Amino acid sequence: MNNTIFTDSRLLDDIEKFARVKFIKRDAILMAPGDEVFFVPIVQQGVLRIVRQNDEGKEIFLYHLYPGQTCAMAINCCQGHKKSSIKAIAEEDSEILQIPVNLVDDWFKYPEWKTFVNSTYSNRFAELIEVIDLIAFSNMDKQVMHYLNERARAVGSKAIYITHQQIADELHTHREVISRLLRTMEQKNMLKLGRNTIELLEA
Repeated sequence: MNNTIFTDSRLLDDIEKFARVKFIKRDAILMAPGDEVFFVPIVQQGVLRIVRQNDEGKEIFLYHLYPGQTCAMAINCCQGHKKSSIKAIAEEDSEILQIPVNLVDDWFKYPEWKTFVNSTYSNRFAELIEVIDLIAFSNMDKQVMHYLNERARAVGSKAIYITHQQIADELHTHREVISRLLRTMEQKNMLKLGRNTIELLEA
């Protein structure tokens, strides 16, 4: 496991004993809305994209999880004995450490684990506030650019392989709106459009 997260030997022993490692391919779904939550994922390698999906299948992008991070919403679901309310998708081939749900609360006896969970809630809350602010107070072009920058950061490249429909789905809008905005951004030399690709030109 990623030893840069924890140093407590007792916690590390428990993780070694009870946690499982799962490898998932790019674009694979680790967790879907309505799934029973049997584990809390900690990213070891790769990146997970977290998306909120309603009962009608409409989606909105929330945040990414990078190595050493876990999902606050997954922790919340397991502590409340609820089914998953999010979709977790691999941005690239990823290695995930799966912590059994029955140990999440029990491991609060380890100060490092308690700090890890509390900081996860704090960091994810800040990211969600940013998403809410973008939706409530920003023009759609700012939402799109924020989304593209986050996707580019996740894959480590300015070139993103994605369709206009995928962007529209995760920003909860229409494909025509996204296509129009992207063409305008291209005219402003903010990005370059290709066949199912978008290359960001801004720093």
